[in-house]
Amino acid sequence: MGQTIIQKIFQAHSPAGTDVSPGSIIWLDLDVRTARDFAGANVVQNYRTHYGDAPVADKDKTFFTFDLVVPAKNIPYANNQQICRIWAREQGVKVYDVDAGIGSHVAIEEGLAYPGSTFVGTDSHLNILGAVGAFGQGMGDKDIAFTFKTGKTWFEVPPTMRVIVKGKIEYPCTARDLTLAVLRQLGSKGALGRAIEFYGPAVEELDLAGRITLASQVTEMGGIIGFIPPSEEIVAYARQRTGRDDLEPVYADPDAEYIETVEVDITGLEPLIACPPSPANVMPVREVAGRRVDSVFFGSCTNGRFEDFAAVAEVVKGKHVASGVMASVVPATRTVFEQMLRSGVLETLFEAGFIISNPGCGGCASGHIGMTGKGQVQISTSNRNFPGKQGAGETYLASPVTAAWCALTGEISAPV
Repeated sequence: MGQTIIQKIFQAHSPAGTDVSPGSIIWLDLDVRTARDFAGANVVQNYRTHYGDAPVADKDKTFFTFDLVVPAKNIPYANNQQICRIWAREQGVKVYDVDAGIGSHVAIEEGLAYPGSTFVGTDSHLNILGAVGAFGQGMGDKDIAFTFKTGKTWFEVPPTMRVIVKGKIEYPCTARDLTLAVLRQLGSKGALGRAIEFYGPAVEELDLAGRITLASQVTEMGGIIGFIPPSEEIVAYARQRTGRDDLEPVYADPDAEYIETVEVDITGLEPLIACPPSPANVMPVREVAGRRVDSVFFGSCTNGRFEDFAAVAEVVKGKHVASGVMASVVPATRTVFEQMLRSGVLETLFEAGFIISNPGCGGCASGHIGMTGKGQVQISTSNRNFPGKQGAGETYLASPVTAAWCALTGEISAPV
């Protein structure tokens, strides 16, 4: 019997002869283990409690990534970040500090995550790494402390489902609308406890930014991780970033066994929006058009890439954000920020009245740009709109293009 992508990756990262059939519990060797500013101090505390001053398993595979509240805007985060910095110096571990950006995106850009690799950390959206064919997973403080010490973790092999997307994306729809279409069909539990493999012409044509968008929402589908089989462009990118010409992607066997196959037809797709109180509460934008908007947030691990902001710039060039609307932009990484700066996208957004911040998670983190007050209505390109997630107001999730139109009109508007 053939193997799925996750089975092949697990087989290559576990002791010889390990059974990687769904339901098996295995010991998984890890290429990278990380902790972020949120929970990082707890990882340090757990490590010291259980392992004292013992060195980490491999300092070259162990990192901290600060991305949630950067730079620290309150005393707890400032303290937590400094605890991590001090311990990292003691251990000789690298810190991607407050200027670097979202850890999962930094991992892709720096070649720390690549097709076929294994990567864990304290970020619940580390499964975003399925965008490049890597296994990524968020874990708790004690589990990550254990990975720092041993370089491995236990994991139950999940079953895999296939999602086949039929049809192609046509502007003004984007990868985010494709993602919302999948989320609308699967709901918040449709992939519960499963890995997903995404297929279909529209998926194959996605660039890196689009693949990140799709992979980032698997958590909201209940999934363990969503793999997008690497294209030639993704493989070339990974080889360039890692400096490894021998890097080979992992693909499922033709006779791999899947627990379920779901077809999502996006023929005739129109711009979609996820309404409060859930990312799975998806409907066409036109059905809620006309509601006043107070703020618009652009960024997060879901839509914080240069391509996302370039699409926004195309919509708003020569125009201005509507009176009374606060539109804020948070690039995913320093690299993205530099691309925006050198390409003129940053200038276009500034002239259109956008507030532009330093790289980081933005509105997903309390105390950072993108929070709402009671009664405030916000359009966001982030991944979650649960009550309280981005403040006390109401948050609608949409593509960068749709969000740009909302910023210009001051109300929920379908792009044209």
